[in-house]
Amino acid sequence: MSSPCDPQYAPAGDVSAALMVIDSRLKAIYDGRTGTDPEHRRMVDHIAASMGPDEFGALLEGACTLIYMYMNWLSRACEDHGKDVIEYVVPTLVATMRMMPKTFRPEVIPTMAGLLIAAGSGLSPNLWRAQYGPWTDAEMNPLEATATLLAEYVNRICGDDHDFATRLITDALSRADED
Repeated sequence: MSSPCDPQYAPAGDVSAALMVIDSRLKAIYDGRTGTDPEHRRMVDHIAASMGPDEFGALLEGACTLIYMYMNWLSRACEDHGKDVIEYVVPTLVATMRMMPKTFRPEVIPTMAGLLIAAGSGLSPNLWRAQYGPWTDAEMNPLEATATLLAEYVNRICGDDHDFATRLITDALSRADED
């Protein structure tokens, strides 16, 4: 039986714009800029200002698609080593979230963990989240940070290749364009 949260029913959103935001955040982190990065903030503000509600919704969907794609890739990598992605990845990321109280207020951690678990279970994180109403302003920064943490996790397990997660998505987008 198919779930209403099956990814086949979810729009992919603007994956390219979401990837640009996440890649920019990763580059700042790798360059040692862990505080509020004015350049990144300007880029995100510029993107947000140029968007109407539909485009902003597509950016949110794109961030959820990134979470789904990263968790899907991690799921396959975990299976190759006899591990479960939810058991292996989610607790590590939730522990990291708990160490970042300015970014992840305690009340948003269950939602962000739910996005990871939905994606790790093969469900659309965006459709899973939609069951609980519209996104809130308080969830915007944690959503970006969750996708960034996940991308950084992928990079780290791939031998600290700082561009692996970005290449993973751009390669997938290139293959989709060819099909």
